[in-house]
Amino acid sequence: MNEPQPTYSAYETIRLDRVDEHVLHVQLNRPAVGNAIDTQMGRDLLDLWTRLTEDADGVRCIVLSGSGDKIFCAGGDLKQRDGMSKAQWQAQHEIFERMFWALADLPIPVIAAVNGHAYAGGLELALHCDFIYASSAARMALTEVKLGIIPGGGGTQNLPRAVGDRRAKEILMTGSPFTAQQGVDWGLVNRILEPGQVLAVAFETAATIAANAPLATRQIKKSVRYGSQMELRTAYRFEIEAYNHLIDTEDRLEGVRAFNEKRKPVFRSR
Repeated sequence: MNEPQPTYSAYETIRLDRVDEHVLHVQLNRPAVGNAIDTQMGRDLLDLWTRLTEDADGVRCIVLSGSGDKIFCAGGDLKQRDGMSKAQWQAQHEIFERMFWALADLPIPVIAAVNGHAYAGGLELALHCDFIYASSAARMALTEVKLGIIPGGGGTQNLPRAVGDRRAKEILMTGSPFTAQQGVDWGLVNRILEPGQVLAVAFETAATIAANAPLATRQIKKSVRYGSQMELRTAYRFEIEAYNHLIDTEDRLEGVRAFNEKRKPVFRSR
């Protein structure tokens, strides 16, 4: 893989690799502690999502994974949190909140390649992605109830939207782990793969997405996200507004032209 592009900062807790011109691999890189999210990782991810929102630098799809092959992300770093005052805890969580929301608002499609266990904030991180590919060996859980808290990274909202209220309440209230296969059965996980194939297949899908019209994929992401929060007739109208934004784009003209000329389109995000 190529080295990270110079427009990005050198991060302490995450690694960036350009898989190709338009696909970025973001890897949580604290393997010694299960890629747990500490304050610095919160800052690093917040900075990255913000930078990519402001300037995608040619990135059309992102694959998010964890370092190693055992754990995607173990959630918040509880060793760092041990002994924190309420003010310290809330100050840290403010960083986490802004990081999760920046990921949710990121216009670029993001695939979660859950190459190992995803617990608590780790599963919440995956839930903020557009869809999930998971290792057959992965276990997932929202375990906050066992620690005297509840999920604070969107878990009580994103999980019910993925699996339904009743299933979500069972997962949230028990804090019990479930398998990747159960995740597929419940509609949480898109594909289950052998451990060594998760990243490879995620990269293939990312390349397929990146080859499509990038302005269109962004409008699809926006239309699905915001439309799902609306009354259906209003959502239809929102979709048409998103559609109409694409009519005068160079990419739309190129797509139709390439179809009629029986060649592969060259999209330029314009």
